[in-house]
Amino acid sequence: MLVIASILLLLVAIAVPVAVVLSRKSSSSSSPSTSTPVVTVIPWDGSTSGANGSTTWSTSADGSAFTYVNEFGGEWQYDPTNPLGPGGKSQSWGKRIGEEEWVWGQDIVRGVNIGGWLVTEPFICPDLYERWINKTDIAVVDEWTLALAMGDKLAEEMERHYSTFITEEDFAQIAGAGLNWVRIPIGFWAIETIGDEPLLPKVSWKYFLKAIEWCRKYGIRIYLDLHALPGSQNGWNHSGKAGSVNFLNGAMGLANAQRTLSYIKTFTEFISQDQYKDVVPMMGIVNEILWATIGETSVKSFYSAAYETIRNVTGIGADKGPYLIIHEGFQGTAVWEGFLEGADRLALDQHPYLAFMNDYISTPDEMASKACAWAAATNRSQSAFGVTLGGEWSAAINNCGLWLNGIGSSPGGYDCAKWDAWASYTDDDLKAIKNVALASMDALQNWFFWTWKIGESSVLKTSSSPLWNYKLGREHGWIPKDPREAAGFCAGILKADEMNLFDGKFPASATGSASGVVSPTQMSSWAFPPASMAPSFTAMSVLPTYTATGTFVALGVPTFAGAPPTAKGASAGPTPTVQAGSGWTTGDEGAKQKFVAIQGCAYPDAWNAATAAATPC
Repeated sequence: MLVIASILLLLVAIAVPVAVVLSRKSSSSSSPSTSTPVVTVIPWDGSTSGANGSTTWSTSADGSAFTYVNEFGGEWQYDPTNPLGPGGKSQSWGKRIGEEEWVWGQDIVRGVNIGGWLVTEPFICPDLYERWINKTDIAVVDEWTLALAMGDKLAEEMERHYSTFITEEDFAQIAGAGLNWVRIPIGFWAIETIGDEPLLPKVSWKYFLKAIEWCRKYGIRIYLDLHALPGSQNGWNHSGKAGSVNFLNGAMGLANAQRTLSYIKTFTEFISQDQYKDVVPMMGIVNEILWATIGETSVKSFYSAAYETIRNVTGIGADKGPYLIIHEGFQGTAVWEGFLEGADRLALDQHPYLAFMNDYISTPDEMASKACAWAAATNRSQSAFGVTLGGEWSAAINNCGLWLNGIGSSPGGYDCAKWDAWASYTDDDLKAIKNVALASMDALQNWFFWTWKIGESSVLKTSSSPLWNYKLGREHGWIPKDPREAAGFCAGILKADEMNLFDGKFPASATGSASGVVSPTQMSSWAFPPASMAPSFTAMSVLPTYTATGTFVALGVPTFAGAPPTAKGASAGPTPTVQAGSGWTTGDEGAKQKFVAIQGCAYPDAWNAATAAATPC
């Protein structure tokens, strides 16, 4: 039962460190390892599964291997002759991919974000940005300007980043850390770019396909998060381009939203295929939409349209495509009660961050109490709305850290020298920050820490922003070795009536056991396009739009490498013949529904039209 466990404290064993490669270049133990693994070729012995201490071979079939360390009873499973077959178990209590159904109200999400990988952020992968800052006359502040600075090196540089920043071993380690889900941010450019958008198209999708393969193998489920939208939904660097909001705002706000609906459909079509739906059962349609700029009417109108788009692809009811995740727009969970009531498997995502409260006074223990206070709203939302996730949070109690607030930013008001120097934390420091993490886990119940790891800065020669680094924190003591340790933590701080305890019973529609039909009144209340668009356009007829006459191109399907060599010098086994799908779960039903530019129409700059004059087209 998913409750804040005020009744029962879980007694847990503490796990030892997670998996390591069989051979690795030496690195200093005082800083997180970012060294390049040495490929150790181990002849395959025919194993297709293994437990703690076993050798697991890379799905690349190059004979590279590493030791699988999982003291939670997890099991990897991968048959290179049947790569889409049943997968592993993250822990002994985990649900085997492809064989066992996830049950909301019983099973608990303990997850991490794979931030900075397929959508880069300067503070997460500083070395990537440091290689290009001040190398050209372009001010590098986000992935857009990074791509411009890279120029003809773009494909080479981004391929290097994708292939080294996160690898198969990370997913094995995530399961070995007692975690069972990952949230993977992805940008629209995984599908395509148009016009002069400089972002590298399509390549990140190849790596998302690898993530699906690795998650299947290690028993981890994926929350696919559309993190960066055309025009930018919040103007922050992790939307692809920092600056103005041009999604549902300004002259190109409606056209950018139409384009996004096409991308939502494309992703939905792929992950709803039978081959992938067990691995990717959740999809977030927009990360951190800026309600304050876009406005309630436009936000809810778009969410309504996205719901219709997705359920028109999947149908209604349990096992019919992914859960649809909407972000609460930093408005709190309560304002969403009653929204699209009865909608099929509509879930809510909140991102509570202590770090950005500008609280210069509270101690870490007081911050832990503030985190426990999230329990009441989370519990109420689960009873009144449905599945409610903590899609992002961190152990940070301040905004210290290299470039956390963007390249060139400098946090003020905090003793950042103390909190950045993670190798000098005292036992009291470790305990205090660990309590913040435990409080957050217990209060949010189903959660995804931001983020799995922070890359090393080539300038600092260490990882900055340590309180955002799950892997590092677990290794050094401010993140629990076993996340189940959090159960009941807030019961020692809050009274039961302060937590609004949730009994584990979601509304029927929240788990696909009801009709999933939203009342016509609700749908008409939030019809798309909205009747007006804040702040400047009340006459929607003047806005340029796209037309739904384009032809969809399905996302590419994976190819599989086959079996590793069975003896030194032997060739890899034959590539298996598998039905990997077409990328399109509904055949060619949507072939003429993609939103595209109207031929001959002169559009404003889709990324810089927040204050531009509108010309209908």
